[in-house]
Amino acid sequence: MPSRYLPGMPSEIRTMRAVAHPVRLRMLSLLTGAAMSATELAQELGITHANASYHLRLLVSAGMLEPAGEENVRGGVAKRYRYLVRPPGSPGAPGSPGTAAPPGEVDPRQLPVWQAIADELLRRAHHQVRTGRPELLTDAELWVDPETWQRAVALAAEASNLLHTNARRARTSGTMRVNATMALFELARKNAQTESRR
Repeated sequence: MPSRYLPGMPSEIRTMRAVAHPVRLRMLSLLTGAAMSATELAQELGITHANASYHLRLLVSAGMLEPAGEENVRGGVAKRYRYLVRPPGSPGAPGSPGTAAPPGEVDPRQLPVWQAIADELLRRAHHQVRTGRPELLTDAELWVDPETWQRAVALAAEASNLLHTNARRARTSGTMRVNATMALFELARKNAQTESRR
């Protein structure tokens, strides 16, 4: 279906463009735990209603949100949406590839998504607190056998699905605010030596 906001783009590129913005990443996080309207998102994020509506329309247009009801407010109708959580491994699901590049090729169209994720991770890091509860930080560029890789990706997908399906509305009693950023992907075999010399 052609998109009014990202016209003429294939769906995988629309999806990449839609998530390649820190505000939209935050919206997806909020809409995982609860259905919300543009007004509620604007209040939660501290942005204008117009700005929230614009970002919301882009996410809807990219097929990342599903309608979750309407309510009458001050003579109008507020539409609510929620993040469309898909089964692990399906297109658009947490942990699924966001690119349709041929196998073995690098897709530079994915770079804005990585930049948005990096920016959002840095914003969240400014809110990190030490509580004594378990936490984990891993950064690695490794060479492993295919079986190890497949198991690692499956475990990460399981963790992602666990968090997404158990997310609650922001500040719900008995919940804690957490960050989860996972990016597991295969790297090109070539250029490993030249990159390390930079």
